[in-house]
Amino acid sequence: MSSAITHIVRLDSVPSTSSYLATVTDALPHGAVVIAREQTAGRGQRGNSWEAEPGANLTFSLLLRPEGIRADKQFGLSEAVALGIASTLQRHLPDSEVRIKWPNDIYAGNRKICGILIENSLLGSEIRRSIAGIGINVNQTEWRSDAPNPVSMAQIAGHSFQLDGVLEDTVSAIMHEFSLPAADRHARYMELLWGRSGLTYRDSATGDVFRASIHSIAPDGMMTLAPSDGSPLRTYAFKEVAVIL
Repeated sequence: MSSAITHIVRLDSVPSTSSYLATVTDALPHGAVVIAREQTAGRGQRGNSWEAEPGANLTFSLLLRPEGIRADKQFGLSEAVALGIASTLQRHLPDSEVRIKWPNDIYAGNRKICGILIENSLLGSEIRRSIAGIGINVNQTEWRSDAPNPVSMAQIAGHSFQLDGVLEDTVSAIMHEFSLPAADRHARYMELLWGRSGLTYRDSATGDVFRASIHSIAPDGMMTLAPSDGSPLRTYAFKEVAVIL
């Protein structure tokens, strides 16, 4: 089988693979990867840093050039990337419950195994290109940051993994997701949502704490929650609501 990775740039150390990739996108094709042994300023959601022991995990960015995806449908890109990673982890960790935490973190059980940060560049009303920054905890077994719930593939499986093999599997799965109908992707994304049947949330604006299930996810990524007490549906963008563990 031919590789899904069309071009790969390997770096020993870089502040951020996504920042580096953004400077060279014009010279690289759809499916190109920039991977680093070490990121010194890797970025996560909410502006957080991403802890990754050098040489033990996968810290890479994937260049995507989607065709015909409107800006208001951009969350479909997040779904494809998250589903590709989740399916790879499910294959490697068959006894673990791999789920997607809205919008696109990947959890194994109740612990975070992968973070994703997608940055889009627009051309008119369509997405010109996307950079998916991906950090997968593979072989790290000790954590030094204040991240609340990290876990790695090695911790779950009890053995280490070959990084290049996991990278190839992940990129192949992500690229495959883009060949599938958007409606099917969305249905599988909804099925894999972590805590879909009920979690405790805090409204970031009001501080209100409430229990709710996930009602729906819109094409732009907005999440609608159905409160357990039967009160009206609540719709949120990312950062407007947080899960209380």
